[in-house]
Amino acid sequence: MQSIFAKLPSILTLGAVLGGGGVLLVVAADPPGNSTKPADSTKSDEPKETAKVIPNRNVQNKTSKDKKKMADEPEYNKLNPEERWVILNKGTEFAFTGKYTDHFVEGTYICKRCNAPLYKSDDKFHSGCGWPAFDDEIKNSIKREADADGMRVEIMCKNCGGHLGHVFEGEQMTKKNSRHCVNSISIKFVPKGKELPKVITAEKAGEASKETPKKEGDGKDNTSPSKK
Repeated sequence: MQSIFAKLPSILTLGAVLGGGGVLLVVAADPPGNSTKPADSTKSDEPKETAKVIPNRNVQNKTSKDKKKMADEPEYNKLNPEERWVILNKGTEFAFTGKYTDHFVEGTYICKRCNAPLYKSDDKFHSGCGWPAFDDEIKNSIKREADADGMRVEIMCKNCGGHLGHVFEGEQMTKKNSRHCVNSISIKFVPKGKELPKVITAEKAGEASKETPKKEGDGKDNTSPSKK
């Protein structure tokens, strides 16, 4: 006969009656072999993508003008809809959903769109804000621009203009007194010792679609890089 205890649920309920009123105490017990302890993301060089982003509710049919503009854009790394929404449309991922929030491994964080090196792991710290935080950047890698409302300062990849997040000063979280709040979905991690991918610049990305050849003898390139 099968033991009755084998059929007990993993949630035990204990009821007690006090003074005519009911008090219910619920104790959750984990089934054998299932631990609620979070996985140690530091053991993985490249964790699985987990970011949840705010969907684009203003998607409209692209006009011929829009399609021509897209055709003229440099051919950077291909992005999925969620990545495009954040990187190109200045969207954001929900807090505590990005794969790099609690990721601490030696290496370099690069722009997902163009491979430009942006941050060193030495400058990453745990801010508790729900997004990856860095208190410094690789020199000449980040572009700053005030938001339209003037309340925050946006940070972008200086090479391709891709949206990264925002930067905050004066919070006293580190000695450098700066916090780059970055979307995990905007960056990619390259572990220490592994070769960094080649940076895609606007000029190089547009070479494949250049139709006007360079005239011999004039020393000038008749094609100009796409606007960022």
